[in-house]
Amino acid sequence: MSRETALRVLTSCRTHGAWADAALQAQVRRDGLDRKDAALCSRIVYGVLQNQLLLDFYLGAYCTQRLDHLQPPLADILRIGAYQILFLDKVPDSAAVNSSVELAKLSKRGQAAGLVNAVLRKISQNKEHLPPIPEGDTAKYLSIRYSHPRWLVKRLLALLGREETEALLALNNQPAPITAQVNTCRYEAQAVREDLLAAGVEAETDPALPDCLYLSGSGDLERLELFRAGAFYIQDPAARMAVLAAAVKPGDGVLDVCAAPGGKSFAAAIQMGDRGEILACDLHENKLKRVREGAARLGLTCIETAAADGRTFRPEWEARYDVVLVDAPCSGLGIIRKKPDVRYKKLDSLFAMPVIQRAILDNAARYVKPGGTLVYSTCTILPEENEEVSGGFLAEHPDFSRTPFSLPLDGAGGETGQTTLWPQRHGTDGFYICRMTRRP
Repeated sequence: MSRETALRVLTSCRTHGAWADAALQAQVRRDGLDRKDAALCSRIVYGVLQNQLLLDFYLGAYCTQRLDHLQPPLADILRIGAYQILFLDKVPDSAAVNSSVELAKLSKRGQAAGLVNAVLRKISQNKEHLPPIPEGDTAKYLSIRYSHPRWLVKRLLALLGREETEALLALNNQPAPITAQVNTCRYEAQAVREDLLAAGVEAETDPALPDCLYLSGSGDLERLELFRAGAFYIQDPAARMAVLAAAVKPGDGVLDVCAAPGGKSFAAAIQMGDRGEILACDLHENKLKRVREGAARLGLTCIETAAADGRTFRPEWEARYDVVLVDAPCSGLGIIRKKPDVRYKKLDSLFAMPVIQRAILDNAARYVKPGGTLVYSTCTILPEENEEVSGGFLAEHPDFSRTPFSLPLDGAGGETGQTTLWPQRHGTDGFYICRMTRRP
């Protein structure tokens, strides 16, 4: 059943443009998978997406037809089988082949079962002697080896060089850590850690952020009593750093322009001791519901919500806020560990991002009080969406200037008023932070 569910998820991603994480959660619930089957299904879905180009390279060596010429969903059935054979030691090759053949039969695609059987048996027979990936072209080699699009690999090589690029690509194919930020308005971090350990959850303290815990073995977090009681919320340290850079303090008025799912609003409220005013905005009301539910669970009373388009001016907010946070929509290339399908986004959608980001930033700047702070952040690592956007903004807004900040993270920078956090350097999501101050 886990493999059938995995195929449904991958098909939904290919045909409907669904994000794997949301599609996976929804399909697992619909199919009623138990914890064990759900774990295998998740491993297969993420494993196929993380290794798709590499799987296609090996499958192409033994398949008489090009994978992109096969009728859907045969290519994904082959990938599911090959992933199990090449990456899952606990799944016998025979089980991987047979279960894939059964999937092909269910697809009712003519001779599909015979094709799947033949190709996967060849993969199994030759898995210790698979064809080598040609290394003459560095970008092409790394693209196939780590299953990232060639254009992105080339861009990273130009930014980071070979060694760091390969480290980042490899890390992107590893499971992302689960990081919990303790609600220090109501709980002591050490007490929360001890209670988690007592509940059978491994919890390690982040050396840079004492109230940030790395969790493992937690299972469904929403079932934990501590989570339901509002002891913590889930947020990567990088996003938390953006709020630290903003230096919000008790009594401030804060506008979180692109707030959903609410992590930065929660972090700001806790940093402010729940004293002040935070208006969390998003374009979609259904996303704001999640923010309100999260604030209620955490017992944070200073957060209000409003449905608003970040590009549309609201005159009642002009020059009203001490701090304005703009966590702009972006390509998401800094969170590939968490969303492996981000890497396969179409280039035209990425090129449109800086226009949207700049429009939101231009508008949000009007809400900052004289002497107030504007923080622009993204969860991507491309200069086109980061330094170039903030630099273009500053060139046209002389009443704003970058302001230095410091972060409790080795090598995080901030001395020039901006920094990029990298997974392979800092152990966080890929993230850009720029702090600007409006002239008094």
